[in-house]
Amino acid sequence: MIGTRIAGLGHYLPERVVTNFELEKLVATSDQWIRDRTGIVERHVAAPHETSSSLALNAARMALEDARINPEEIELIIVGTTTPDGMFPATASLVQDGLGAAHAGAYDVNAACMGFLSALSAATQYIATGAYKRILVCGTEVLSRILNWEDRGTCVLFGDGAGAVVLEAAEFGGSLGFVLHSDGSKKLALYAEGPCGPLDADGKGAPPHLCMINMDGPAMFKLAVQSMSAAVREATAKAGLTLDDIDVLVPHQANMRIIQGVAKSLDMPMEKSLVTVHKYGNTSSATIPIALSEAAREGRLEEGARLALCSIGGGLSWGAMILEYSRTGVAPAARSGALVEARA
Repeated sequence: MIGTRIAGLGHYLPERVVTNFELEKLVATSDQWIRDRTGIVERHVAAPHETSSSLALNAARMALEDARINPEEIELIIVGTTTPDGMFPATASLVQDGLGAAHAGAYDVNAACMGFLSALSAATQYIATGAYKRILVCGTEVLSRILNWEDRGTCVLFGDGAGAVVLEAAEFGGSLGFVLHSDGSKKLALYAEGPCGPLDADGKGAPPHLCMINMDGPAMFKLAVQSMSAAVREATAKAGLTLDDIDVLVPHQANMRIIQGVAKSLDMPMEKSLVTVHKYGNTSSATIPIALSEAAREGRLEEGARLALCSIGGGLSWGAMILEYSRTGVAPAARSGALVEARA
């Protein structure tokens, strides 16, 4: 099977930072209340002119520069987003045009916070089968546009941002196993209505407050810890590994308590977890690629490390991937023999 190396990583956060103290002026909350319950200290909010595609473009340009390749070399662009610039065309098509990736196909994945992980699982399969050699995967959100800034249960949690990964066919690296799950019957735990939903007797659609993020916080907390932990175990088993073989946990950055709960459930020390939620809040499909990009630049991801990526989002949808992290595409000597034998 063809491997997948991470050729480049990038991320982008809007310039404006909104602190907990600013939110104290909008809703009945406090910095201490937010820190204690979520671990969030601040989040970034897009400027009026910024959109999901413009944030993704900035992250993608960084990733391409990191990979030292030209946009024309990208064959496919997949964007995970739940806040597209419009109903259509796809945000990925706007990114393709903005980059000048003239030879790339493009499409979006809307799986809420699972968007990037869903897109990444598809991209690794395209490469594994030989369909494509170079793919750009982005996660990008402007969640501030669909927040009810009078609802302290949601407005304190979310932020805007984008992350991007350039994947390339190689001898080594990539997905060792992944799982994707969904349960639409739990839709009301986390949802936002839209313009194409059912109309009432007067021909009107959903009221404005239902078109913003609506969340059952306690229900999502319980579901998140249980579902992400179970998905990591399932993906690890698919990869033929044990939890002891996992070097780094890369969880969706929804809430510090959720991250701690997942790590505890998996009996992993928090030192193994990538954490950015305190700085950026929940950026939905962008949380995992932002965390990966930052960690790589900080030297926290070693060649050949086995990463457990996991997420949960509206749908409900959840899943996990065991990713063998490689920038070189060449197996580390310490593991190469076992890997060659396993892949044979």
